[in-house]
Parts: sequence; structure tokens; C-alpha cells
Amino acid sequence: QVQLVESGGGLVQAGGSLRLSCAASGRTFSTYTMGWFRQAPGKEREVVGAISRSGSPHYADSVKGRFTISRDNAKNTLYLQMNSLKPEDTAVYYCAARNGYYSSRPQTYDYWGQGTQVTVSS
Repeated sequence: QVQLVESGGGLVQAGGSLRLSCAASGRTFSTYTMGWFRQAPGKEREVVGAISRSGSPHYADSVKGRFTISRDNAKNTLYLQMNSLKPEDTAVYYCAARNGYYSSRPQTYDYWGQGTQVTVSS
């Protein structure tokens, strides 16, 4: 089992940057595929991207070229670097962990953090 805690959210102007972190408990962080998801008010939770156990990232088309996912297995931490932020990036951002390969479907992830709010003003 793994517990996840996100941090780094906040209010930023359009075009700005934020870096989210997700701290994981336990010794098995490196064995999980890790994902970032977001949910805006009135919308379904959607994948932002994920990173495999070996460090290969996958991104949603909406964030490709702007967001970067990375992980530090020695620190049990997942990161999401967000650049060129847009108002439509406003959402609660969640990190999640799953046993297995990459998946974009939130229902396939086993563990979730509590989320961190990201608000991008125009």
C-alpha cells in the first residue's frame, strides 16, 4: 500500500509555471506506475500524464510540450512541471499510483492523493 500527498498548487497568471510534487510513503514507490490527473468543476477526472516504473512518460495531447512528468525513486517523489499555463488548466490535480503498465483511465489506479488546487488567471 502507498499513501500519496500532493503539494505545490496555487494561483498563477496565464503563461506562468508551477511545479507540483507528490510525496509517497512506503518502500515500494519504484514499483508503481504513477499518474497525474485533474478535475475541473463540473467535468470528469482526466489524465494529464503518467510515468512508468522505468521513467518513460506519457502525456495527454492537451499538455504535450508544456508539462513534464518526472520521478525520483530515491526520494519517493513524483513531479509535474507545468509551463505556459492556460486558464483551461485550472483544476484540482491528483497524483495516483497503480500496479501495472501505463493507463489513462483513472478507474485503473489503486491509490490516490487528496489533490491540490491549481488556478490559472487570464
